Amino acid sequence: MVTPTPGSTTIGWIGTGRMGAALVRRLLAAGYDVAVHNRTRAKAEELLAAGATVADRPVDLAGRDVVFTMVSASADLEQVTSGDGGLFTDATRAPKVLVDSSTVSAEASAAVRVAAAKRGTELLAAPVSGNPKVVGSGKLTLAVSGPRAVFDDVEPLLAALGRGVTYVGEDEVARLVKICHNVFLGVVTQSLAEITVLAEKGGVSREAFLSFLNDSVMGSVFSRYKTPALVNLDFTPTFTMPLLRKDFDLGLAAARELEAPMPVASAAAQLVASAVGAGLVDQDFAVLIEEQARRSGLTLVPENAAVSDGLEPADA
Repeated sequence: MVTPTPGSTTIGWIGTGRMGAALVRRLLAAGYDVAVHNRTRAKAEELLAAGATVADRPVDLAGRDVVFTMVSASADLEQVTSGDGGLFTDATRAPKVLVDSSTVSAEASAAVRVAAAKRGTELLAAPVSGNPKVVGSGKLTLAVSGPRAVFDDVEPLLAALGRGVTYVGEDEVARLVKICHNVFLGVVTQSLAEITVLAEKGGVSREAFLSFLNDSVMGSVFSRYKTPALVNLDFTPTFTMPLLRKDFDLGLAAARELEAPMPVASAAAQLVASAVGAGLVDQDFAVLIEEQARRSGLTLVPENAAVSDGLEPADA
């Protein structure tokens, strides 16, 4: 296909929850013509003021050049592509490229890839790393797999979504990359909880310790981003513990299949499962610090400190 350009390439987007809506806004701001569909129409209509148009059914987006999907589960992806009124149910039209950023299994992705190929549509698996605030700051990253030539064609469009777009290989390997990413996320968060609790038990405030860490060679975008949650104990969810446990399960299953021992990840997975068993299911996964403190005989209190998460908007 011709390289996508604002003003000439039409985009469809299926799934406008908090994350999908934030990404659609970036495409609209870049000048793309975007039509959206969401199962709950009101969520799609919230994007009208930003310049989007709303489609009643996924199939109504079949004439678009590129369609993105961002839905919650494998069954949802199969429904919006091949189910009643699905994207591939128009006998005469289908998008040139489908970019799927949903949380689905590799098996479901492969099935949709077959369905897409029957309609002449190329599929790119493109899971993302970030949340709506990360999107707003321009720091979203994507791992993409599928035909290399198709990726090369649409890379400029993907680049409008964030700061990093990485081609990782053919077929469904981007799904494995995302699972590896999320397992690492859990391991790092548990480790961050452990060392922060250790420092506090020794008399150092969480604010002071994390300020030092973030300015050191061990600091990262992620450690800075989670600092307000760890310091002020604000566990407003960005990613919940049950979702993290699910990704640990998927990652350890892949490790068994590929004969790759993961002793540190296995230990972290048990601690995450323990936290879920203790009822920590609705909070952000940074709540791991409270479980670590409990096991350490320490009661945490919010420090109510003005600390930055490092995610100021790119134009701030």
